[in-house]
Amino acid sequence: MSYSKQQILDALSKVKHPETAQDIVSMGIVEDIWVSGNKGGFTLSFKKAHDPFINSMQKVCLQAIEKYLGNEIDFTENIKIKVPEKAPQTNTKSESLKNVKNILAIASGKGGVGKSTVAANLAIALTKSGFKVGLIDADIYGPSIPKMFNVEGQMPFVRKVNEIDMITPVENYGVKMLSMGFFIKPEDALVWRGPMATSALKQLIHQGEWGELDYLVIDMPPGTSDVHLTLVQEISVTGAIIVSTPQEVALADAVKGIKMFTGKQINVPILGLVENMSWFTPEELPNNKYYIFGKDGCKNLAEKENIPLLGQIPIVQSIREGGDSGNPAALIEDSIIGKGFRSLAATVVNAVDKRNKNLKPTKQVEIKTK
Repeated sequence: MSYSKQQILDALSKVKHPETAQDIVSMGIVEDIWVSGNKGGFTLSFKKAHDPFINSMQKVCLQAIEKYLGNEIDFTENIKIKVPEKAPQTNTKSESLKNVKNILAIASGKGGVGKSTVAANLAIALTKSGFKVGLIDADIYGPSIPKMFNVEGQMPFVRKVNEIDMITPVENYGVKMLSMGFFIKPEDALVWRGPMATSALKQLIHQGEWGELDYLVIDMPPGTSDVHLTLVQEISVTGAIIVSTPQEVALADAVKGIKMFTGKQINVPILGLVENMSWFTPEELPNNKYYIFGKDGCKNLAEKENIPLLGQIPIVQSIREGGDSGNPAALIEDSIIGKGFRSLAATVVNAVDKRNKNLKPTKQVEIKTK
């Protein structure tokens, strides 16, 4: 038995591309159909070099052929992939990021260590130090930046530029910011597969009208996931800052974050570690320190990994209250915590300057399609 090209096209026309909801035949993705004996094949020609659905589309196409035509002819090893040729990337930036000097990824191996709190207060402290700062909330599933900056419910302005929807960041306390939290209700849950989350991150990065910035701070989700890989594929990250508590469980995951960024394929410099929840000092006993989660865990890890310890942030009630009320603690410059975050910002600036002086710009990660 043999299949005609039209039969194969009819079967493949049942397959829809997840991003456009159009069938792949009408989109012109299916090319070069052939059948010879009990073997057959075709080419899937994608419009984007890094289409996130390439692998899944191959499997769905095979399933469609078996469902509508049967399995008498084997297509398994003969589905070729064609993507547009891309020029070799070095440290290229998208048009929206062309005036952004430094991009900082604030990451952690573990959730609940205060990464977003550090990112928000660091962004404000950098602004208070005279720098132009942007902030991307890359925690697509659990965005918290709108609440921490008291801008929940605001909607960014969108305008067409050369047929592309460009998004004007929401601004408060001198920080420009974009987050998925601006596009959903605070109580709604995003039930998305990985490719949808990474597509959203790309939009926040490349369709944001960031203008001129000294620092673009990116609040990453916890762990090591598709979002992290997408980030280093899409942009040249100046350096990563790893946030952890001194607790051994958190430190074990922090090591994974360090290894992810410093791995051979990704190779993003680690600017240093920030130890959060270092100790607790009651207001009535200002000279006392209680090391609830252990003492100097990040300091010891920094020495072991030969990376800087950028700062130690204590457990202070005002930090939690500021995050919940939308008035981050770094806004109060003359407070102990305000001065602490200003000190952290100065240390980060020095670390970035040292990195830029001694190292070449980070190359974007290039994932080659076989």
